[in-house]
Amino acid sequence: MLAKRIIPCLDVRNGRVVKGQKFQNVVDIDIPERLGKFYSDEGADELVFYDITASNEKRKISLEFVEKVAIKINIPFCVGGGVKTVDDFMYILRKGADKVSVNSSAIYNPRLIKEASESFGAQCVVLSIDAKKSSDGSWNVYAGGGRENTGLDAVKWAIEGVMLGAGEIVVNSIDEDGMKSGYDLDLLKIIANSVNVPVIASGGAGCMEHFLDAVKFANVDGILAASVFHFGEIRIKDLKNYLKNNSIEVRI
Repeated sequence: MLAKRIIPCLDVRNGRVVKGQKFQNVVDIDIPERLGKFYSDEGADELVFYDITASNEKRKISLEFVEKVAIKINIPFCVGGGVKTVDDFMYILRKGADKVSVNSSAIYNPRLIKEASESFGAQCVVLSIDAKKSSDGSWNVYAGGGRENTGLDAVKWAIEGVMLGAGEIVVNSIDEDGMKSGYDLDLLKIIANSVNVPVIASGGAGCMEHFLDAVKFANVDGILAASVFHFGEIRIKDLKNYLKNNSIEVRI
């Protein structure tokens, strides 16, 4: 079994790392490069940075923090938010990021996934999906930082994204985001069983058991979280030891 990745998520707004619940009630945490280095030293396998207001404000991602982070850490990191063109991919990768995440822009222009994958390789292209459960039991894809219901089916969109060239899928549950009640295991399992690329769980971690559940029940390749790491509720080294003691392969 491949080692499962522990991935802190850092939402960036106006050059600061912030965190909220269901994309609301946002509080300030720290500056990206300092927090990124802390997690790198703590044993995180990767980091993900989202410029959370870039898409909604219809602007390009702030690249200043990307360069600062690249200087400070020695683990792979992904950057997303406001990425609209292949040139945006190029600028972010040149600043030192290893992967680029697309969400809203890929929904409106799916060809962006294909063009970026052909230009930089599928391993650099991450499709992030914000999904919310609908009344009929399916999951709809939301754009604009969780503000706009696109009507797209999340599972079908994940499959299409991989066919277009995405090398990884991040599945974020809007229902569970910041609530600390656990990941949406049903959604994760369906998507993980439907695509042949790594799937990363996002939205809902509140305790170590939730990480274990995501791996055991949904068989995800990585587990992403924010609140429990930012507020010191779970230490990454402790989490990795817990997972290892429960027969999950992790990098210690």
